[in-house]
Amino acid sequence: MRKIILSVLGVLLIVGAYFLGQYIIEQNKRKRPVPEKVVKTVFTDTVNNTTVQIVIPANGSLVAKQRVELFAEVQGVFKAGNKLFRPGQKFRNGETLIRIDASEYYASVQSAKSNLYNSIAAIMPDLRLDFPEVYEKWQAYINGFDLNNSTPKLPEMTTEKENFFITGRGIVSNYYSVKNLEQRLAKYQIRAPFTGILTEALVTEGSLIRNGQKLGEYINPGIYEMEVALSKVYASLLKVGEKVQLNNIDNTENYSGIVTRVNGRIDPTTQTITAFIEVKNEGLKEGMYLEANLNAKQESDAIEINRNLMLDGNQVFVVKDNVLDIIEVQPVYFSDSKVVLKGIPNGTVLLSKPVPGAYAGMSVKPFTETSKASAKNSKSDK
Repeated sequence: MRKIILSVLGVLLIVGAYFLGQYIIEQNKRKRPVPEKVVKTVFTDTVNNTTVQIVIPANGSLVAKQRVELFAEVQGVFKAGNKLFRPGQKFRNGETLIRIDASEYYASVQSAKSNLYNSIAAIMPDLRLDFPEVYEKWQAYINGFDLNNSTPKLPEMTTEKENFFITGRGIVSNYYSVKNLEQRLAKYQIRAPFTGILTEALVTEGSLIRNGQKLGEYINPGIYEMEVALSKVYASLLKVGEKVQLNNIDNTENYSGIVTRVNGRIDPTTQTITAFIEVKNEGLKEGMYLEANLNAKQESDAIEINRNLMLDGNQVFVVKDNVLDIIEVQPVYFSDSKVVLKGIPNGTVLLSKPVPGAYAGMSVKPFTETSKASAKNSKSDK
C-alpha cells in the first residue's frame, strides 16, 4: 500500500512540474512589436530647363600692367633729389627718379661741343668766299649754337660740293660724336616714364651706382592684370573682351574686369591655356590674390544642381508618386560644387538635398509648407 501511495505522489509531482513549466514558459513569451513604417521627408525641386551660363572659376595674383625695372646704364654717385628714392614714393610723369653725379662726364661733353663749334667757325671764311649761297644758313646755325643747350641739328646740305666740303672738314663726324655723348649724358638722370609709385628701391642717396646695376621697380598703380591658367577644354570658349567678375579671398570685395589677351599656345606640361584679365580699381595692390569667374558659354535647355546629388554612372534620384526612382542624365559641365545637366524633362521632381541610405523604390514624402507647419505644431505641443 505504501509503495502505491508513493507511486501516485511521484506521478502527481511529475505532472505538476510539467504544467508548472508550461505556465512559466507561457508567461515568459513576449509579443514581438510590429515595426512602424517610417517614411522619410525629403527636399525636392521641380525641373525647369533654362539657359545656363557656364562660369569657369580661376584665380591668380595681380601684376601692374605698366611696370618698369630700373637699371643704371652709367656709373656714378647717386645724388639726392627733391623726393626720397624709397618704396611707396609717388612720382609724376617726367619727374626725376634718380640723378647720378655727371660732373666729370658733363665737362667732356662741353669740350666736344666746343670743338664742334670751333670747327664750324673755322670754315666760315671759306664758305663766304667759295659757297656764298649757303653761308647765311651756316651763319644762322653758329648764331643759334648754345653750349648750355642740346646741339642743334646741322643745316641740310643741298649740293654735292657743299656736302664734300663740310664732310671733308670732319664736321659731320664731330656732330654725331657730340650727339652720342649727349645721349649718354641723359642717362645720368632717370625720369618717370608715367605717373606711378616706386615699389622697390635697391639703392640710397650717396651710393655708388655701377653700370648694369638694378636700382628698383616702378609701377602704375591705376591698372592691373591677372594671369590665370585654365584647362585646354575651355580654349575655344574664351573670348577677348569678355567681362569677368572678381572677388578677394574673403569674398568681401567685388571687382569688374575684362579679358584682354588669350595665349595662342597650350602649355604642353600642364595642358592649360593662359588668359589675362585687366582690372582697374583704386583699392587694388600689386600682388593681391583674386578669384575670377569667367563666362565661358551658355548651355540651352539645361539645369544646374549640386554635385553631391549625382550618382555613379551619371544618374540622379527623382520622386514619382512618393517613391524614389533613378534616371539617366547627361552632364555637360562640372565645377567644384555644381554640375550642369541636360536631358531631364520639365516638371520632373528631383531631390534638392541628398538623403542618407536612399535607394530606388524607397517611400518618401516631399517636404512642403504643410509639413513645415505640422513640425512646428508638434514642437509647440511638447
